[in-house]
Amino acid sequence: MSRRTIGFWYRLAAAITKPPLLLLFKRDWQGMEHIPADGGFITAINHNSYLDMFSYGHFQYNTGRVPRFLAKAALFRAPGVGILLRGTGQIPVYRESSNAFGAFRAAVEAVERGECVAFYPEGTLTRDPGQWPMTAKTGVARAALLTKAPVVPVAQWGANLAMPPYAKENKVRFLPRKTLQVKAGPPVDLTPFYDKEPTPEVLKEATEIIMSAITGLLEDLRGERAPGKPYDLREIRAQERRKAAEEGTK
Repeated sequence: MSRRTIGFWYRLAAAITKPPLLLLFKRDWQGMEHIPADGGFITAINHNSYLDMFSYGHFQYNTGRVPRFLAKAALFRAPGVGILLRGTGQIPVYRESSNAFGAFRAAVEAVERGECVAFYPEGTLTRDPGQWPMTAKTGVARAALLTKAPVVPVAQWGANLAMPPYAKENKVRFLPRKTLQVKAGPPVDLTPFYDKEPTPEVLKEATEIIMSAITGLLEDLRGERAPGKPYDLREIRAQERRKAAEEGTK
């Protein structure tokens, strides 16, 4: 398998984004040795700020292995940003459309070609009040079991202190300078699942193992324990719908 070279567009994106990152933030990077030097692999990362893609991207760029992100298709139509996303080979995600499966297929093909694909397994910014990882979707586990590629868990903290999830403009604070902490761990052992049918139960169990590894790394960075049960966005929304229905019948 080959590996994706950094190339012109990634170097251009780095030239644009690295100076402000270096100016505005300090860095605490750990676990770079766990990023494979060759071959296709997957990284699974927690998501707690609109800025954390740049934090993680900076971290991995400096390992010499550039990631391909799955990003909302709308971003590819944005002036300037869209050109960089296309040039650096990012993967558009068309949610709730006939093209929705195309992003997953493109991700699998990229890994099989020897590239790195970065997954945010939660699928959105965390809604957990303590900004811990939520329960995740099973796409990352499905891709991992299909390709049998290494899955490197990555935790990050710090970008969210400058720009909390869903923050409004008046909540964004770059000063005093925050530290962008990124920690990669050893690949998650998913070999027990390789010979199993990828049923919803199997995919759920594999996903939980991946998310447990990410959460453990984040506990190390934060120096505190995560809640015993991850925040379940679907469960919370179901409760809110039931409550609204009950109030509507009164």
